[in-house]
Amino acid sequence: MLWLKVESKLKEKGISVYRLSKLAGVSHQALSSLKTGKSKSPSFELMVKIADALDISLDEFR
Repeated sequence: MLWLKVESKLKEKGISVYRLSKLAGVSHQALSSLKTGKSKSPSFELMVKIADALDISLDEFR
C-alpha cells in the first residue's frame, strides 16, 4: 500500500526508482524491499529521505 503512494509520486514527477535511490541516498535494495513488501515497516529515516527526494510532505504517505 505504501509503495503504491510512492510509485504514484514517481510517475507524477517522472522519476525512476533508480533515480529516487540516488536522490534519496538510499540503496536500490531498500526501495526494492519496500516495493515487494519485504519491508512492512520502513524506518522513519527512510521515509523522510524518500519524501525529501520527491519534494513532498511525509503526510502524503498517510
